[in-house]
Amino acid sequence: MSAMFHLTGLSGNELYCLHLKQLRPQGLYVGNSVQSLGLLRGMRAAFSGIVGGEVDDVTRIIHEGRAAAFERLVNEARAEGVSGLVGVSSDLRSLTGNTEFLFMGSGVHAQNSTAFFSSAGGAQELYCHMDAGYAPLAHAFGNIAYSVGVGGGLLGNLKTLVRGEIREFSDVFNVTRHQALERLVAQARDAGANAVVGIRTHVLRFAGVHEMYMVGTAAHQPALPRSNSATIVTSDLTGEELWGLSRMGYAPLKLLISTSVYSLGAIGGLVAAFRGLSKGEIPELTQLVYDAREEVFNRLNSEAKALGADSVVGIKTYVVELGSNLIEIFAVGTAIQKVSGITTATDTLPAQAIIRDRDTWVEGDLSFDASTLRAGEA
Repeated sequence: MSAMFHLTGLSGNELYCLHLKQLRPQGLYVGNSVQSLGLLRGMRAAFSGIVGGEVDDVTRIIHEGRAAAFERLVNEARAEGVSGLVGVSSDLRSLTGNTEFLFMGSGVHAQNSTAFFSSAGGAQELYCHMDAGYAPLAHAFGNIAYSVGVGGGLLGNLKTLVRGEIREFSDVFNVTRHQALERLVAQARDAGANAVVGIRTHVLRFAGVHEMYMVGTAAHQPALPRSNSATIVTSDLTGEELWGLSRMGYAPLKLLISTSVYSLGAIGGLVAAFRGLSKGEIPELTQLVYDAREEVFNRLNSEAKALGADSVVGIKTYVVELGSNLIEIFAVGTAIQKVSGITTATDTLPAQAIIRDRDTWVEGDLSFDASTLRAGEA
């Protein structure tokens, strides 16, 4: 058998990108943990949901399950002498009423001696990060399980009689989203990072509540300003975006999050219902949704100015119907700033770092639902 034989979840384009950074594939690794929510904790979690906000028990259960699975993944890779894990991805799967926490990653071997690292991004994104000077340290994640709650719901229902923002709901959503980010940053700080790049956000359902799960790659960029040890740069820019901005001399400052919960109002709801029977614009709802977006943009703008940012880029907005004539307007973007010394190692990105691989598994009628998780690209 050839000494170069290996299993990997990495694609041909990813392997080429690793080759350019003197990394070669070395195995496919898995870590898992099957856990039960438990009757007592389930009852406590249900009780906690009454008052709204974070449901501590559920947050802890999910975090502990993920932490156990991730630790096993890392231990398995280290035992094989792997230099790092690329494209670490995670999943939650239901097994006979219990939950399996699963992590997978593709191992790599560095030609030059380096400390063990793990990366949330696939090899193409990793190439962009490394070429922009962001050396990977650790796959990092933060989460929070939350509920608007019966208490908050009763108060909110009273306020749905009029149109406009429901500040109590907005506060719950803003606090929970920022707490997940703060926990992600705390993990990165423990790893000795000064940046978390490639952040991805997921909102899941678990044990009757919502969970916000944020994951990214904790990294170190020596050219970033050393304002204080507590400062950790955060960014949800793609690898290509980060590379491009770095080439122009810009560095991310902070991932900005803003959300507002608005009531369409009882009167507005009735008007909308009647006008929905015929074609044409509904001015009341047009103006309300416009105002809601402006509100979240104003909050992003205020926070960016307070940071001294030059711009906020990659802004994405979402509108979610929460029921009972309530909508949530959610906006996220990365504040950036021109920083001396920020640049890239190469003048251009190779095509292999940009072109995404196409799936060659063509799904057909197999009489079952196939669920896949590729250990390479997160």
